[in-house]
Parts: sequence; C-alpha cells; structure tokens
Amino acid sequence: MHAVDLELADGMRLEAALHPARHSKRPGTVVAVHGLGMDMDEGGMYLRLAERLAQAGMTTLRFSFRGHGGSDGTQRSVTIAGQVLDLTAAIDAAELDYPGALYSVAAGFGAVPTLLSLPNLEDRLHGLVLWQPVLDLRETFLEPRLPWGQANFGPKARAASERDGFLLLDGEFELDRALLEEMHHHEPAKSFAASRVPALIVHGDRDTSVSHDTSAAAATARPGCQLHSVRGADHGFDTRPHEDEALDATVGWLIRRHGQLP
Repeated sequence: MHAVDLELADGMRLEAALHPARHSKRPGTVVAVHGLGMDMDEGGMYLRLAERLAQAGMTTLRFSFRGHGGSDGTQRSVTIAGQVLDLTAAIDAAELDYPGALYSVAAGFGAVPTLLSLPNLEDRLHGLVLWQPVLDLRETFLEPRLPWGQANFGPKARAASERDGFLLLDGEFELDRALLEEMHHHEPAKSFAASRVPALIVHGDRDTSVSHDTSAAAATARPGCQLHSVRGADHGFDTRPHEDEALDATVGWLIRRHGQLP
C-alpha cells in the first residue's frame, strides 16, 4: 500500500491510498467510495477488499471524502456537490495514473455521488458494485421508514438541526443543514435506472438503515444489474461471516466482469 494525496482544483487535499496489483495480465483499477461518516477504510472492509483484489491482479484506489478521515475540510463542510467533486478527482487520477479498465465500489451514502456522476462516467466505468446503497434520499433521511433513519432524522433531530444549524449523526458526525437541503433535490435511483453500466448490488436483507427492498426493486427493474442479498445481515454487514460473503460476491463479480472484456 502506498499513501497518496489527491489535490483538487478548489484547493482541497484528500487522503488516499493505492494498493497495486501483485500481478496483472490485464490492468484494471477499482476506485473505492466510502459511506457517510466513514473514511477510506470503510470500517476495515475496503482494506480487506483491496488486499483480495491485489491478489487477483487488480489495483485499488481508496480515498476519504472532504470532511472525513485525514482529508481537508470539516464535517459540516460535507455536501453532495463537494463529494461529486472529490469522486471526480479520484476517478481522473485513476484514469491518468493507472491504465486499464476502470471500476468502482461504493458503500452506503457513497452511492449518492457515484450515481449522480454516472452521466459523466457512463463511457468510463466498466462495472459498478454498490454495497447497501442509498438509492432514495427521501425514504432514508427526509421521511425515514427504517429505525436508524427515524432515530437520526426524526422530529427531535430535525428540531435540533433547526436550532443548532446542524444534525448530529449517530451522536458523533455533524451534518450541516446545507446537506440536508441538498437531499430534497437529488434522486440517485433515477440516475442509476438511466445508466447501462453493468452493476452488482450487495445488500443485507435485514438492513435497518437503508432499504433492502428498494435495492431489490432497482435491481429487478434495471437491465444489466444483479442483486446479491446477504441473508440475515444488517447495515454494514454486521458480522465477519456477512462481511466475508459480501467480499466474496464483490471480488467474484469484478473478476468475472474484468475477464469478459475484449
């Protein structure tokens, strides 16, 4: 693993890490996109993913969004627009410095900037894996249907955000009201439905944060998309066996997809 920095046009610096392929008959690079309140490790799963991919002959580039991990910015500076800029910089760096087919793995809220960027990535990405993706901002955050959203974005939390100017996610990550306002204006599921990039969704069927049913419906309706349901798993693939299953499904799909390229 090599630590690298991504320098953005707006002056932000993002921490990143490169995991080169151990061997490669056919170059390929995966850009790993973490979730809200996480960092480029994604709770350790992206470290494990990068190691598996390196052994399989694929390079991985991980990075932390602004306001996360060791990247510039504060928690309250996080916006969807800023995350789109960050992701674009990571994709551009991967294409410039690491030749071969390009793929992405996006977890949780990381799916939002990824899917909103698909119109510009349509001819650049050869495959996309979504882990427990946020496809519907309204049902996850604005009018939450599931226990985690109701606890973090319910009436009391919204009242506190009006009073304080920010919402405290899981008691530790400050979300500015600007981010909450942005959520009213984006529909990542529509961007996903309009894309034809081959895709895999991996989602726990007992997820209490992000709807598995929404992922299943999106996969069924969209050509070129497969769904792998991790039976009994909550958000984050909450046990080591569930993590292992998610990683097996992801790595297997990426290797098969990469092997199908001319």
